[in-house]
Amino acid sequence: KSLSSIQVRHPTNKVLPDLQFSRERSTFGVPLETLIQDAKQCGVPFLVTQMVEYLEVVGLEHVGIFRISGSVNKIKELKQKYNRGEKVDLINDGDVDSVASLLKLFLKELPVAVFPDSICSGLLKTFQEHKIHTKECIENLRRLLSCLPKAHQNLLQFLSAFLLKVATYSAVNFMTLENLAIVFGPALFK
Repeated sequence: KSLSSIQVRHPTNKVLPDLQFSRERSTFGVPLETLIQDAKQCGVPFLVTQMVEYLEVVGLEHVGIFRISGSVNKIKELKQKYNRGEKVDLINDGDVDSVASLLKLFLKELPVAVFPDSICSGLLKTFQEHKIHTKECIENLRRLLSCLPKAHQNLLQFLSAFLLKVATYSAVNFMTLENLAIVFGPALFK
């Protein structure tokens, strides 16, 4: 054959899926409704209950819990383990600051915030129109929170109970309810 009969195939610009990326989207960045299908306890994703249980055991008296950032490498390692569906041993592989940071990261990466946009405007309006501890304010808040998807209600109730427990140790850990609100606000409202 002559050279003129040879066809040269030019490489295409097709983008193939990154298999590692698609494998690593099994927990972080996944809707709560999908994750609670595997939840065994109170309709809350397993990784959240595991992290909270760890923090209740070893972190409640830790100064600056949720305020001090954990090790970037440790957070990345733990996140990858969760995403690959591996068994995660927080006692041996974690530390308080990294696990606390990982919990906040999980919340930040939810595709729909714990408080979706559809609820946020109602919450703001309620706080602007009513004094905080009035009967009307509390009734409006209950009504708005009952509009949250069930998976979001479950997570909010679980996290609220845990954060109240953290705040009871504020004399030691310096994390008052106000400090916790500042730290968790960006993760719960997007």
